[in-house]
Amino acid sequence: MENKAHAFWAGLFTVVLLAAISLAAFLFNVDRTVRVPYDLIARTNVTGLFADAAVRFRGLDVGRVQSIKFDPSHPGQILIRIMVDEHAPITHSTFGSLGLQGVTGIAFIQLDDTGRDLTPLRSSAQQVAQLPMRPGLFDQLQQRGDVLLRKLEKVTDNVNDMLSPEMVAQLHDMAASIEQAASGVAGLSRQISPVVGKLPATVDQLNRTLASTNQMITGLNRPDGPFETNMNKVGTAAQQAGDALAQLNVSLQDLSARVGYETLPRVDSLADDVRSAARSVDRAADTFSTNPRSVLFGAPRPAPGPGETGFTWPAAAPAAH
Repeated sequence: MENKAHAFWAGLFTVVLLAAISLAAFLFNVDRTVRVPYDLIARTNVTGLFADAAVRFRGLDVGRVQSIKFDPSHPGQILIRIMVDEHAPITHSTFGSLGLQGVTGIAFIQLDDTGRDLTPLRSSAQQVAQLPMRPGLFDQLQQRGDVLLRKLEKVTDNVNDMLSPEMVAQLHDMAASIEQAASGVAGLSRQISPVVGKLPATVDQLNRTLASTNQMITGLNRPDGPFETNMNKVGTAAQQAGDALAQLNVSLQDLSARVGYETLPRVDSLADDVRSAARSVDRAADTFSTNPRSVLFGAPRPAPGPGETGFTWPAAAPAAH
């Protein structure tokens, strides 16, 4: 009886423990988040997407996929029912796309927002709001596959043209020209080597020349330097010459004034005296030529005029017959 009682209590304890573990696991795993349904309208492939797949809004988990089915009212259109956290920022400009997790091929729903209309989009179980489903990366690649293939064919044709015999021959010629140019550059480098070897001495000499020039310019710029001293002497000589010219100008003006006010009047008086003497000489010459005796006996008296003693009237001229 004691063995049976012990086994009963051991079995009961095991059953209770399993029930408690199951209840705890259920309570911890129950999702108490309030979710709102939305329908994604897909017109592209949804390969790799399954029920209970993750729904992410810009990388953050906001819900799960509830169901995937065809739209009976629009053949070829797929309805994807997702349950999204009620606090997720779903707006009128929110859209969904298909994303892939690594290289496993498992897809999930990626929600994003263009930001054009930030008005919250309300949804409920009675009236489920719809969101557009845009093509994912692989869908875009499939849609542009023809264009990519044509471009790839064009690139392949260009590569074939580049690898044609004529192009290969041109590439060989180009390589030979480059080799000749490299040889020329090597020869030029060998020729330039002696000149390059002399460059340090030339640079040193140039530095010494520049230092001497700098020293000379510094000496010329000094206030007590030879350049400033000579320039001061030249300025002093020029100033003295200017003073001499000014004195000469004053002397010339004084001389001109004296000539104008003293010498010229005397010259005019002398000229008058010379003219009077010349007239007296002319009269004496006339007298000597007409009466030479006047030199010895003096000049004769002039004839008496009318009314004077000894005046006689001249005889009348005989009348003409």
